Amino acid sequence: MTQPSPNSAGLIQQEIFDDARQRQQEILQRARQEADAITAKAEKEAEQFRREALSIARDEAQRRSEAILATVSIETGRMRSARLEELLRAIYDRAREQLRNRSGFDYRKTMIRLCVQALNQMAGTSFRLRLSAGERRTLGDGLSEEIQHGVERPIYPLQIVPDLGLREGDFLIEDASGHQVWDLSLDARLERCWPELRRQIASSTAFSEFSST
Repeated sequence: MTQPSPNSAGLIQQEIFDDARQRQQEILQRARQEADAITAKAEKEAEQFRREALSIARDEAQRRSEAILATVSIETGRMRSARLEELLRAIYDRAREQLRNRSGFDYRKTMIRLCVQALNQMAGTSFRLRLSAGERRTLGDGLSEEIQHGVERPIYPLQIVPDLGLREGDFLIEDASGHQVWDLSLDARLERCWPELRRQIASSTAFSEFSST
């Protein structure tokens, strides 16, 4: 019977070691490949996440910017409207003050002209002018004749009636039946004319602001 050679045992042991090292290298190679693949995938996912996050951040920044701009625009419009309202109120108050003080115009001629305009639009031929006693003294004599002279059609003598129930500045013209009544006081006149005046002033002011910007 042949005895195993000591060298044969060493060769077998060496082969086992070599096979183990080969397997170890293969395992390490696969591990490195898997690690590289995982790393590449993680980097790709991280880049995708970064792009998505950046896109979301940009969209949010755009949304906030638009919201801020809209708020600024609304606030600017509100402030401009408030400033315009203050200006219009100041103009109205100044105009009313000047009318009440009867400054800058001929009060008697103005009231005669207003009476003539009203009578030319009223039906009938018999009328009376009601005003306070103070107004009657202020306007003086010959008032009825001057008013009738400006009317486009013949009318009966216009009665001038001082009315103790009226205040200074009240000025009413009416027909004999009292069905047609025109308030010719300057306050009432301003009130009736103000909407159109206000529109014109506001339009002119808005155009001026736009042109200056």
